[in-house]
Amino acid sequence: MTVVVEVPEELSARVPVEQRGPGLDRDAVRLLVSRGTEVSHHAFVELPRLLRAGDLLVVNTSPTLAAAVDGWLGGAGVVVHFSTRGDDGRWAVELREPDGRGTTRARAGASAGTGVRLAGGARLVLEEPLSARGDRLWWARVSRDVLGVLREHGRAVRYAYTERDQPLSAYQTVFALPSPDGLGSAEMPSAGRPFTARLVTELVSRGVGFAPVTLHTGVASAEAHEPPYPERYVVPEASARLIGAVRAGGGRVIGVGTTAVRAVESAAGADGVVRARAGWTDLVVTPQRGVRVVDGLLTGLHEPAASHLLMLEAVAGREAVGRGYAEALRGRYLWHEFGDAHLVLPG
Repeated sequence: MTVVVEVPEELSARVPVEQRGPGLDRDAVRLLVSRGTEVSHHAFVELPRLLRAGDLLVVNTSPTLAAAVDGWLGGAGVVVHFSTRGDDGRWAVELREPDGRGTTRARAGASAGTGVRLAGGARLVLEEPLSARGDRLWWARVSRDVLGVLREHGRAVRYAYTERDQPLSAYQTVFALPSPDGLGSAEMPSAGRPFTARLVTELVSRGVGFAPVTLHTGVASAEAHEPPYPERYVVPEASARLIGAVRAGGGRVIGVGTTAVRAVESAAGADGVVRARAGWTDLVVTPQRGVRVVDGLLTGLHEPAASHLLMLEAVAGREAVGRGYAEALRGRYLWHEFGDAHLVLPG
């Protein structure tokens, strides 16, 4: 059972922090720090002083795609969220209802053979549900190159808790790198968003290292208690070696985001040794499975229904996560991808 909290609507971060006032940068968010059940309140710019020399931050370099495309199903408008490209060229997609504020729910009534006409004239046809657990996500074929459609007609995925559409640049982290195959994440690996080049420089100058990995995230499951679906990931040889060296030297390995943790834990054997790997991962990190590599996690604040909370409990324990979330509510921290951050460390 995960930690359950009710998040008031006014605690949704509706715009990026740099748009909330003059002179603000991405690192102007707040930072809640949980060390076991001890909780303290900080600004994100204090992060270099909260870590120590020899610590290692594992960061996700996946770029964010303009993964939302307008379409038409019969005579009705629909928004297609492109989630993941399969090895056979099909894409996992979700059909959403436009409501003037983004999208809020999956479109009902879709079935195999349903066709959608996309902006620009391409045609999408649903073939089969991604999972036997439901029909929110479908494998679909598209009549032309999807990455080209996204470049020409796509925009960043957004939900109704945000105030307005933002340029794609607002959804790229400082760690994002172009992928050789053009792929990326359907939704931003948002734990890395508060980092700025200035902050990264200060961390490095204080002896904190960075290990890049890649995990292309699919669309979120805000409406359902769904585990994450299989996602593509890469853990390079250099990062695997660096993680091993830091662990051997007594440093702490801290995942920046649940995506980075999923990638590095997927590359770890039963012996806890991380090896270079690439492919698909269906790993779900739970308290029962536990973590083999990471000692801490830097992440955002997650919805009560999000399976990500199980990962937090695996890292810190249920009591610590519950105490942290109670403090986040009391302190009026902001949720979602433009919100505040939460650093979970060992007690």
